[in-house]
Amino acid sequence: MGKMDMLILEDEKPEEVEEEDEEEDEEALPHSEFLDIFEEGLARLVQDPLLCDLPIQVTLEEVNSQVALEYGQAMTVRVCKADGEVMPIVVVQNAMVLDLKKAIQRFMELKQQREGGVKHVSWGYVWRTFHLVFQGEKLDDDKMKLKDYGIRNRDEVTFMKRLRKK
Repeated sequence: MGKMDMLILEDEKPEEVEEEDEEEDEEALPHSEFLDIFEEGLARLVQDPLLCDLPIQVTLEEVNSQVALEYGQAMTVRVCKADGEVMPIVVVQNAMVLDLKKAIQRFMELKQQREGGVKHVSWGYVWRTFHLVFQGEKLDDDKMKLKDYGIRNRDEVTFMKRLRKK
């Protein structure tokens, strides 16, 4: 095939392909409309009894946590703050104290993003200032498993201010 023949073949396009290209152009949605449609579908999805506890602006991590709860692979630890607020924190069954602390951080960061408010929390300061306490016992060993402290699904853990050493 010569160079001229190749040019002719490249320029010739079957009519079907041209029509498909036109249809794709007509069906393309602006990004904002696509997001609206997606959020509507997501809103319907989270009305499912399994997912109804999740917020509208749900993250993949929150969906995975909810599914893990349903399959018994995770547990909810209720973390009580001094102001009376209770945070339902989802961690895997064999989670360590450090995993619980990281889950609390993620929970608070998501909450702040959704509600606004404080932009940054110094978690180093928080963990130096407060203990997590379960039934009077301080959860001070980050590498110890929650179940070794006796923590099970739906148990309550509280934030307690550390006493300063003078």
